[in-house]
Amino acid sequence: MTAELQTSVDVLIVGAGPVGLFGAYYAGVRGLSTAMLDSLPEPGGQITAMYPEKAIFDVAGFPAIRGRELVANLVAQAAPFSPAYLLGEQAVGLERGVAGGDPDSDSGNAFVVTTSTGRRVRARSIIVTGGIGTFTPRPLPTGEEMLGRGVVHFVPDPAEYAGLDVVIVGGGDSAVDWALLLEPIAKSVALVHRRAAFRAHPHSVEVLRATSVQIITDAQVSAVLGDPVSEVRVEVGGEVSVLPCHRLVAALGFIANLGPLLEWGLDIQQRRHVVVDTTMASSVPGVYAAGDICEYPGKVRLIATGFGEVATAVNNAVKYLDPSASVFPGHLSDYAPPGALGTPTSPTAVSSAAVTPQPQPS
Repeated sequence: MTAELQTSVDVLIVGAGPVGLFGAYYAGVRGLSTAMLDSLPEPGGQITAMYPEKAIFDVAGFPAIRGRELVANLVAQAAPFSPAYLLGEQAVGLERGVAGGDPDSDSGNAFVVTTSTGRRVRARSIIVTGGIGTFTPRPLPTGEEMLGRGVVHFVPDPAEYAGLDVVIVGGGDSAVDWALLLEPIAKSVALVHRRAAFRAHPHSVEVLRATSVQIITDAQVSAVLGDPVSEVRVEVGGEVSVLPCHRLVAALGFIANLGPLLEWGLDIQQRRHVVVDTTMASSVPGVYAAGDICEYPGKVRLIATGFGEVATAVNNAVKYLDPSASVFPGHLSDYAPPGALGTPTSPTAVSSAAVTPQPQPS
């Protein structure tokens, strides 16, 4: 049975990561109805999927905050405005309609987005906050067949590594961050990298060198032994050593894919980044982008940057939908919803009720 048109909103946010979640809050402040669409089953994007327990240090006002806590706070912040969460659904087709008119007909909205489940979402504007798009971990050259039997790509729960011998392969931020996270928990941690230089942030590498983590560079894992994994062979300059290993963490990066977004008629650089102007507008009127997925001269890819970008996108979407509206609404302290922080009814916890997935079409 073909799904009927089920959702109609002022703004559809494609991507429910931190930037998208803040966008849902800000759109609510500006009086826009909002739906959030994400192929992952939970909000939070890469943070929820890959490193919910990792500390994040580049969010203003938080010397450090766990990924899971940041996502929970963002969900709570958006909750008073009741955004619709369309989770486990990928944005597929884009139909361009006519802005204005009858809100109960497809032609009465600027866009109709079809999802992978067959849902049709009518939206008067769109903000793409999809990060790197869908992401597939790069496989290990050796040992990928042991995935799920000692080989993993993510570390969602560090407590599971208590007392284990862990070998991490990679030289980027994820590899170094997971080594730092697991070092005080695991029995032992070794980091194997094929080069002498690391791609990770220099400060993180400096901190790593001061820990008990065994750092093996100019090296590669040549064999994965046991079922489940119990040892790995590491080759360095033609010599082979054996390391105890209960978990082999493959942190070799990801293959990113914007998927169907490539067919939306947007100006996209290198098949990865949506080109925007200073208003965060894409080459398609009514479609904006913010966060890691967008590109402009001087772009810096930080969560903190994305928060400002999505606020800019929302404010300019308001102007697009109503030319008489002001781009700058004033300071948000004038718009605080009931129960906002600083009031007697301020929320102190996030319940699962804050995220209400929409029913799947039959």
